[in-house]
Amino acid sequence: MSKLLDKINEDLSKNKLEVRTREARVWLKNHLQRLRVNRTSFLKDKSNHFVRRMLPGRMYFYCYDPKTKESLSFYDRFPMVIPVKKYGDGILGLNLHYLPAKFRIILLDKLYALLNNEAYDETTRLRLTYSLLEGTQRYKEFRPCLKRYLNNYLDSRVIEIPINDWEIMSYLPVEQFIGERASKVQKQSIQSVMTNGI
Repeated sequence: MSKLLDKINEDLSKNKLEVRTREARVWLKNHLQRLRVNRTSFLKDKSNHFVRRMLPGRMYFYCYDPKTKESLSFYDRFPMVIPVKKYGDGILGLNLHYLPAKFRIILLDKLYALLNNEAYDETTRLRLTYSLLEGTQRYKEFRPCLKRYLNNYLDSRVIEIPINDWEIMSYLPVEQFIGERASKVQKQSIQSVMTNGI
């Protein structure tokens, strides 16, 4: 994955575009959403930053096979998650794939206000808690994204996504919903946010 992200960053640089700008977002939307990504190769790329544990306020990508998949109407086989809380057996986190790319960016923009620093390097993380998200309507887009993930049901190694690549990952079509089309899941998420705030 690092190779793919490096290539995209190189293309942004060639076009004189900086991440987190409107121009870069337009470019990413136009160039990445139709891109075909081999998720399995993506997860096996040795240039990735693999980690053994997920920490709140960072972003991760992995393959997941839910314990309760038989009772779920749908689920994302390849979540892209920002953990909110760590448990002994897993995490509670925001899987941004439950939102369309435009709303992922809206939520990320709001969450960037919670960064512990503005270095945008390996020391940077979100100071994120469930009570903070729940306590205000400001982050209402988080609700359909909040999911529980159990360590024993991870089906691949876990890749940590560097913060400078969060927006690129937000546009990459790497989600794979089982049981329903991604577009329908995302539409339902936005409808719930807009009508109920949940």
